[in-house]
Amino acid sequence: SSRVLWTLAVTQLGHRIMKSIVSSNTIVIPAGVEVTVKAREVVVKGPKGALKKNFRHLDCNVVLFEEEGEKKVRVEVWFGARKHVACIRTVTSHIENMITGVTKGFIYKMRLVYAHYPINVNITNGGKELEIRNFLGEKLVRKIAMLDGVKIERSPKVKDELTLTGNDVELVSRSAALIQQSCAVRDKDIRKFLDGIYVSEKGSADQF
Repeated sequence: SSRVLWTLAVTQLGHRIMKSIVSSNTIVIPAGVEVTVKAREVVVKGPKGALKKNFRHLDCNVVLFEEEGEKKVRVEVWFGARKHVACIRTVTSHIENMITGVTKGFIYKMRLVYAHYPINVNITNGGKELEIRNFLGEKLVRKIAMLDGVKIERSPKVKDELTLTGNDVELVSRSAALIQQSCAVRDKDIRKFLDGIYVSEKGSADQF
């Protein structure tokens, strides 16, 4: 739930702008999840582990409180202009993603796309590293290390599909980006040479 109270402010140059007295957004903490807030550093603990994120670079209040038997987190900004108020939704989205991560986890699915030279992949180090061979017929072996807490494996049902799983959506998506960017086509017409490894599906683990 969100609330906004507006007031009219006058800048030093005499321009009249609308400023909100207070803008806020509230998140309900689900059962089985523990959230702690200290000096805008949020820690979320759940069945799948714990995630921590620091919001000290943003000028906003992050408040933990209890209402009607439910634990909630409120993010609020006082006397903020439009662009300042936008950080509220940013922080609440981050916290919601953290809650989803520690309860369900995130999955990114990637497909191997090739026309002539089949891309060969090998997963090593217990799902923490990916080796890519024969991309466009090149002899170069590309090695991509997954970021902390991210595991990669072959899809058991679909041919030429990789599955990345983890609790932190930022680390999972960045690992997928590292794989995709490692297969960038150089010195060729990218409209014709569409080979690569691309994200085909993504979402929380309960969606698959």
